[in-house]
Parts: sequence; structure tokens; C-alpha cells
Amino acid sequence: MKTFLALAARDVRLAYGRGGATLPIIFFLLVATLYPFGVGPDGNLLAKTGGGVLWIAALLASLLPVDRLIAPDMDQGLLDQLAVRGVSEESIVLAKFAGHWLGFGPPLLIAAVPAAALLRLDANMLVRLELGLLIGTPGLAALSVFIAALTAGVRGAGALAGLLMLPLAVPLLIFGAGSLDPYGGSALKLLAATSLLAIAMTPFAAGAAIRAARE
Repeated sequence: MKTFLALAARDVRLAYGRGGATLPIIFFLLVATLYPFGVGPDGNLLAKTGGGVLWIAALLASLLPVDRLIAPDMDQGLLDQLAVRGVSEESIVLAKFAGHWLGFGPPLLIAAVPAAALLRLDANMLVRLELGLLIGTPGLAALSVFIAALTAGVRGAGALAGLLMLPLAVPLLIFGAGSLDPYGGSALKLLAATSLLAIAMTPFAAGAAIRAARE
């Protein structure tokens, strides 16, 4: 448990210390700022489509730091040292997941407030958006860590990560956008189930990917 907490805290410090948490938020807000220029100032259109756009922005924002989640520690030999000390790859992945979500999830929830204002979302939709992001961003973080483990050590991992991540994240995106509907209670439950499934599977899948990369 001490090692887990130390690894997660280290990743959070690195995320905030080197500005890794800032870039996803800037990207998220830029999407919210530029989208009205693309579709025009129609408030009804912005309110109708803005929530889905913010979900797409959240998905892409979670991908931005993917090349810094696993690969640097693997290159520096940290993962090998932890393995020698008896720390399982699954525990490492869980710590990486916790650190990654804490690095971008809470700031994203805060940034969603001005983003919703830019896209003319009303208070009720903002509440549904925040609830959906609170439930769905852990799933996005889990998928990002899995993709980071899968592409660690691969040249051009950033572009490859996007190609691998986007199809896997489609269910989260569909249910997240569906939860914005006033009658989207079922979509919210499916979003929670999908997010939990991603979180549950990631330690084993990413752990296996790290072991395969080491061999």
C-alpha cells in the first residue's frame, strides 16, 4: 500500500509540476472556445450539440499525456526496480491510473463550468455533464494507461495511441453523450458500468503488456 500511494503521489506531483495537467485543460477550453466559431452563434444549436463536443474534447484531453505515463519509467528502469522489489505490474498500473486521473480529472471537471457557459449549456445540462464526466473520466484514464502500456517503447507512440484509443472509447463517448438527455438515466448507468469495466480490466491487460515489453 505504501508503494502504491507513493507511486500515485509521484505521478500527481509530476503531472502538476511539469505542467502536464495544464495542457489537457487548455485543449479542452480551446475546443469550447473555437467550436462556436465553426457552427455559428446560434444558441439553440450550441446548447444541443455542445455537450457532445465537450465529451469528445475530454476524450482527446485524456490522451495528451499518454506518452509520459509508462514509457519514461520503463526507459529509466524504474519498472524493473519495482519488479525486483516484488511490486506487481498490476499494482503499478493501478497507481498510474490513480495518478493520471487525479492529474486531469478534477481540473477537467472545473474547466467544464466555463466551457459550458461558452457553449450556452443551461444549469441542468451542466449538472448532467459534470455527473457524466465524474463517472466517465476514470474510464478514460484507465484506457489511456492501458494504451500507454501497450505502446511503451514504440516509435511514434503518440499517433498510434490515438488510433488504438478512439475505438475503445466509443462506448464511453456514446453513453456519456446519451446521459446529457433529460431522460438519460439509463445511459448514465451504462456509462458507469462501462467505466467500471475499463477500470477493472486495465490492471491485468496493461500489466500483461508491461511484462511483454520487458521480455
